[in-house]
Amino acid sequence: QLQLVESGGGLVQPGGSLRLSCAASGFTLDYYAIGWFRQAPGKEREAVSCISRRGDTTNYADSVKGRFTISRDNAKNTVYLQMNSLKPEDTAVYYCAADRRLLTGCRFSGMDYWGRGTLVTVSS
Repeated sequence: QLQLVESGGGLVQPGGSLRLSCAASGFTLDYYAIGWFRQAPGKEREAVSCISRRGDTTNYADSVKGRFTISRDNAKNTVYLQMNSLKPEDTAVYYCAADRRLLTGCRFSGMDYWGRGTLVTVSS
């Protein structure tokens, strides 16, 4: 069974850091571009960041540029989202998703598989 599982969420104070992980089971992430998305309570889902299959292309939403860093370790079949300088407005459920059709680069549409999400709460 193909699955993406997010982990690393939790409660953190403003200005703090968290590292989210997106692990794949049942398939190899090497052949997928990966995106991170989030959905805050009462709001629509929004794109956060994405990374190409080889990790040579990354993109970020303007709201997280300079604070979040996406990376991947294909040997561990895992993609990471390092989140620094967290703000209350970063509070959301964070999802990772895999795109198997894009050979180079990354995008925020056309995802084939989704995880169930991990909750990040930024509050004092």
